[in-house]
Amino acid sequence: MRKRAFDPIVDANTRLLILGSLPGEASLAVGQYYAHPRNAFWRLMGDLLDQPDLHERAYVDRLAALRARGVGLWDTVAEAERVGSLDAAIRLPVHADLPGLAAALPALKAVAFNGGKAAQLGRRILAGSAIPLIDLPSSSPAHAISLSAKAESWAILGDFLRD
Repeated sequence: MRKRAFDPIVDANTRLLILGSLPGEASLAVGQYYAHPRNAFWRLMGDLLDQPDLHERAYVDRLAALRARGVGLWDTVAEAERVGSLDAAIRLPVHADLPGLAAALPALKAVAFNGGKAAQLGRRILAGSAIPLIDLPSSSPAHAISLSAKAESWAILGDFLRD
C-alpha cells in the first residue's frame, strides 16, 4: 500500500527541523505527526520546551508550541510502499525535497533525524549541506530504549531552541 507524508510544518522562523521517516498508521489515520499513544515524541519535546504537559494538549496547541520555539517537522520520505508502520517495511521510497525546504528556511540552524532510517535517508539527501545534521534515537515505541535514555540523547536539541 502506498503511503504519503504530511505537508511540512514550518515557517520563516524555523531554526530546527526534525525529520522522521514516514508517518505510521496511527498518525496517517488521524492526520497528525506522532499520533501513536506510545510514541515518545511529544513527551521528549515537552521536556525540551519546559512544557511537561505538551503531550496532553490538543494537537493544534502542540504544533503552536513547536512553532513558538522555532521547531519544524517533516519527513525524509515523501511517499513509499509500506505495510504497517515499521521503517524496515518501507519500499520504493520517493525522497522528500529536503534541500529545497532547507533553502526556503532562512533561520534554519540544524536538522535532526528522528531515528535511524530518517538519518540514513536524510543524510544521503542532504549530503554536502553546511547545516549541522543530528542523529537521534527514534521516539517510536518500536525503538526499545528507555524514555530517559532517549531524553538524554535528545537534550542536544536544546542548543537550537535558545534565542
